[in-house]
Amino acid sequence: MGLFSAAFQLGSMSEVSEEDANIFMEEFEKLVEDIDAIGIFVHNTTISLPMFLPGFGVAWGLFSAWSTGFAFAAIVSITPELEQIPPLTILYLSPFGLMELSAYSLATSRSFILIRAISKKTNLKPLFKPTIIEVGILLGLLLAGGFLEDYMIKLAQDEGFEMPSL
Repeated sequence: MGLFSAAFQLGSMSEVSEEDANIFMEEFEKLVEDIDAIGIFVHNTTISLPMFLPGFGVAWGLFSAWSTGFAFAAIVSITPELEQIPPLTILYLSPFGLMELSAYSLATSRSFILIRAISKKTNLKPLFKPTIIEVGILLGLLLAGGFLEDYMIKLAQDEGFEMPSL
């Protein structure tokens, strides 16, 4: 969790030009235009499953964290009111943020465990069952988180708030 949080924080500290922020927001709005709970789940699952790959998953997880922080920086540069929100509060104070953070951390740590076992030439067979269980936990967390995030977005929109989905 700590490495993911640190990479997210670094990404959120990025300087984003107005032009780059506008380009990002156009792409972002297309991505989330008609997204629902299942769409959020599929998006997050697509990002997280490669995090289980031995070795690569650690790098992919850190890159994903950094790019999510960069997305936050782009949104903040266009919506100055959000400057008052510390970036890590998005992860730690939203229930779906905690669920996603836990899922991504689980996958990234399994990647590390697997690459370490491979480098030590350890028998991988005993690691299959825990890995499959962790994939199941990840899918459960992301499915529940997707429905919760979708619900909170719709609730905020009903109240007249615009709540960007990360």
